[in-house]
Amino acid sequence: MSEFLSGLMRFRRGPWEMVATILIAVGVFMLMQPFVLWAFTYSFIVTLIGTVMFIIVSHFPE
Repeated sequence: MSEFLSGLMRFRRGPWEMVATILIAVGVFMLMQPFVLWAFTYSFIVTLIGTVMFIIVSHFPE
């Protein structure tokens, strides 16, 4: 866990790509669930933020 947090603080690609991937997955889950309207409402923006974040962090150093 400390290696993960250290990678986040030093802007390393691996941990930030994991965070972006989790955001994309959460956004898709929010889009597909039929129960909570606010989650469906914000699903597109969460997925979009995760996608843009993934594009940006793919340029970070290993």
